Amino acid sequence: MSTDLKIYQTAMTALDQYVEHVHQVVADATIQDGKMVAALADQHQRIVHGYAWISSTATALAVLLQWAESLQTNGKLRQVEQLIVQIAFGEYLAQIVGGLAMGQNEMVRPADFGLETEASELANNNAVATVLRTGNTAENRLALAQQYRDGVVASDNLGDEFIDAAREQYRRYTDERIIPQAHQWHLDNALIPDQTVTELAEMGTFGICIPEEFGGLGLGKLAMSVVTEELSRGWIAAGSLGTRSEIAGELILLGGTDEQLKQWLPGIASGEVLPTAVFTEPDVGSDMGSLTTRAVSTDNGWTIKGNKTWITHASRSDLMTLMARSKPEVKGYAGLSMFLVPKPRGTEEEPFPIQGLSGTEIEVLGYRGMREYELAFDDFQLEQSALLGGEQGNGFKQLMQTFEGARIQTAARAVGVARRALELGLDYALNRKQFNQSLFEFPRVSDKIAMMAVDTLLAREITYFAAREKDKGHRCDIEAGMAKLLAARAAWASADASLQIHGGNGYSLEYEISRILCDARILNIFEGAGEIQAQVVARGKLIPRK
Repeated sequence: MSTDLKIYQTAMTALDQYVEHVHQVVADATIQDGKMVAALADQHQRIVHGYAWISSTATALAVLLQWAESLQTNGKLRQVEQLIVQIAFGEYLAQIVGGLAMGQNEMVRPADFGLETEASELANNNAVATVLRTGNTAENRLALAQQYRDGVVASDNLGDEFIDAAREQYRRYTDERIIPQAHQWHLDNALIPDQTVTELAEMGTFGICIPEEFGGLGLGKLAMSVVTEELSRGWIAAGSLGTRSEIAGELILLGGTDEQLKQWLPGIASGEVLPTAVFTEPDVGSDMGSLTTRAVSTDNGWTIKGNKTWITHASRSDLMTLMARSKPEVKGYAGLSMFLVPKPRGTEEEPFPIQGLSGTEIEVLGYRGMREYELAFDDFQLEQSALLGGEQGNGFKQLMQTFEGARIQTAARAVGVARRALELGLDYALNRKQFNQSLFEFPRVSDKIAMMAVDTLLAREITYFAAREKDKGHRCDIEAGMAKLLAARAAWASADASLQIHGGNGYSLEYEISRILCDARILNIFEGAGEIQAQVVARGKLIPRK
């Protein structure tokens, strides 16, 4: 490890010590007898969530440093990667000791924890002080932006021949088949064409994580993340097509009977069966324990009654993974069961051609291509075999097993969106002339380019870190939550910065960046809003894993 990287390792050690101080303050305020007290966590929500943001940022910096060290070990650490490390450490150490953004108008500061002295000690640590002084400088930002201007971008090589080849395949496909058409699809509020779905199915997109014995590729979450990232760079809808297949496949693989595995997994892997996740209800949101849709046992199977909302790709799907309350006498999560609900694909003329099910489209700003629906189940009939795993009361537990993968994939979608925002912002800055020079020549424009590059890379590496942990078989709810938290912010910040570079044109529907901005905004909401992710991360860090 060279002297240049050693200083960041020393700075990381000091940062870890500060994070431990934050941990102790929050633990003292919220933990009693080894358990988090809900009332105290709510009362101290600002510092609980602030701890999650600080811990996530510190983890992202540590992972970024590991990435740089790996490149250096292999003799591949170039100026562009060194600049990203310098700027990232300089910027986020400064935020941690001064004020870290949890949102556009929410900051968490050392004073919130009563740690002004400890933050000052961190800032005055020799290594940290050097990084603060020399890291995120105007000169470094300009040098990084110039690297990207010249086509020199940070390495995305993983050293895995198969995954690296898959990245190139999906990147070419995205450039040739998605990007040229995606914006018009968005403007038309069109479904992703069947031809595109077929092509992605032929590439194995829907069976990446399904075992080979059921027709999948038998790969892991890292491969899934790379594919999702590349497709989302073209259009978030393309990257999201596989999300429901990922959730349904994992639900069935982990919780299904042998018959259910054989019945559904091959079709999901091939793309013949397109699933949709039917969980959310009106007025419930993230409080899954309050779901009211009923599953009533009958002599012939089950009858479903109730309403669901924000159901993506509902009309064109063939299989609904549906959460309903089958044990009404049991309150909370324990009364919920998961069902595998087959349905015919709808058409434009008749979106829900089956008795007992109707739907109304929810018009949205972005994240189009699959369409969102509110669904009404009115004595909808199911066979007895539809109950996932054949046992009642396991629905929430079964769903929880999929959250890690779904959140890692959502983080990967965010990385792809952020990358596209960077590409569009850079291209516009280089080609748009103002006052007899390109926009790129103005420091506040090249600054934006540099920070988009840094934030995107930071989000990418923590997403890959979470994926690798999942592939090792480790519990990774904390890592997945961290990845989604930071990647969603990177996508929104990059889209906003890129639109600002476009100026008034960026606000026009004609320009692709207008779509990117709308698509980016949803990433901090679905698969667990940012506030939920912060709670998950903090709780996981504060209470030792079993």
